[in-house]
Amino acid sequence: MPKYIFVYLGGEYPASPEEGQKHFAQYQEWLASLGSAVVSPAVPFKDTHTVHPDRSSEEGSTAAMSGLSIISMPSLGEALAAAKSCPFLDIGGTLEVSEMLEMPSKPSYKHN
Repeated sequence: MPKYIFVYLGGEYPASPEEGQKHFAQYQEWLASLGSAVVSPAVPFKDTHTVHPDRSSEEGSTAAMSGLSIISMPSLGEALAAAKSCPFLDIGGTLEVSEMLEMPSKPSYKHN
């Protein structure tokens, strides 16, 4: 079954710890509603650094990525429907949904 990556972009921090707990509970309920389709529930990002083509690095991000989830769904349409029901959207966040392609673990080169 295809796997889809849900990339979390932006989102507002909760105004209070209580609001944060409420949102987290909604997020947990959303994940539970997806059942066994959830491959990796949530991978929040922290201490992001950007490495440039000249190999220099700096603190921060060139994108607004704040985390990701991996979901296994039969189709892109079903993955999009799941994303549209995510409570991350309720805090001003955006989701990007992409199908993940499986790469072979060992290249198979044919020599002539």
